[in-house]
Amino acid sequence: MLSDLPKDLAEEVLSKLPVTSLRGVRSTCKKWNTLSKDRSFTRRLIGKEEAKKKQRKEFHVVMMLDFRVSLFRINLLNPNPIERLGQLISLDDANQVDISNIFHCDGFLLCTMKDISRLVVWNPCSGQTIWIKPRNSFNIWDRYALGYDVMKNHKVLRFVDHYDLQRRPLLREFEIYSFDSDSWKVLDVNPDWDIEFVHRGLSLHGNTYWFARDKVFPRGGDHSYFLLCFDFTTETFGPRLPLPFHPFFADTVALSSVGDNQIAVLFQRCSSPYTLKIWISSKIEPNAVSWKKSFLKVDMKPLMGISFSFTGGSFFVDEEKKVAVVLDKNIGGGCDPTRNIAYIIGKKGYFKRVDLGESRHLTCWPLGCSYVPSSVQINHKTA
Repeated sequence: MLSDLPKDLAEEVLSKLPVTSLRGVRSTCKKWNTLSKDRSFTRRLIGKEEAKKKQRKEFHVVMMLDFRVSLFRINLLNPNPIERLGQLISLDDANQVDISNIFHCDGFLLCTMKDISRLVVWNPCSGQTIWIKPRNSFNIWDRYALGYDVMKNHKVLRFVDHYDLQRRPLLREFEIYSFDSDSWKVLDVNPDWDIEFVHRGLSLHGNTYWFARDKVFPRGGDHSYFLLCFDFTTETFGPRLPLPFHPFFADTVALSSVGDNQIAVLFQRCSSPYTLKIWISSKIEPNAVSWKKSFLKVDMKPLMGISFSFTGGSFFVDEEKKVAVVLDKNIGGGCDPTRNIAYIIGKKGYFKRVDLGESRHLTCWPLGCSYVPSSVQINHKTA
């Protein structure tokens, strides 16, 4: 019987499994369920797995394809550089739930439901699952962020800001959910900026950064664009942070993380020659940012003039190899929105497409975020 194995032998067996496979172990027997939730054992297992990934020069990412969330391995040295490791969301009613958006912070995934009925925060490693109900109701145009304050208290920010042509608010709600009190709190925010619904926030060190613009359109010119940070400790939005470029409406802009400390920004003009540029920060804080020289600059015209969608643009970078992986539909040379594609782009014309499978939902763009497992447990007050 598996339950009769000594603890040290059981740990040896479980240590051979990927961290994200532990959830399958929990139904094997009570003893293994207890062991798989032991934080000291999980931390050791995560350490071993991260060391192996570093040695193999690979990293793991989470992707949402067709309203389902899966874990992928990216190793640009392999003939098959992107490998699906399996579906990641395994909630009690996952077969009935469509995920419309994902956000990663501290080993946790914040998932929004397509039917906007609930939110769920889930740690795939520990299995901790927290369903969040609205204070009143959620909205299809809500923006969300998952973060934590200086005391490591995790929180969810939700906001929606609709206005008419005269910039008069039609629907404005800013509120924050605290796990330790299991309650929502209304925030007093009167923004003179706007964050497009298609632009997802990026969590770094517990705070969340967005690509934003002026709400007021200046006469004779275009909007001013910038980064904006929400600080989960002060529960406020910070000052406008400069970008290393000047975008216009409909240009593609996306954010990604680089390791634990830096942020990358992708920029592509919506008109020919569709040059793609990526910068990496040298310093990033809620109140300040500085940028290194351009990390990657690629003329996309020889590559069938590929122009990435401003509604998508999720990407990852391998700083050592000077390569970016961009997620989108099948575009360029005859657009086929029925396939999800990862585009691997590098210097000196390096280019490769990796087919991620059929896309049965034409309006569901592939999304992705870096993923690092964690044994952290959110302190959550339960009824």
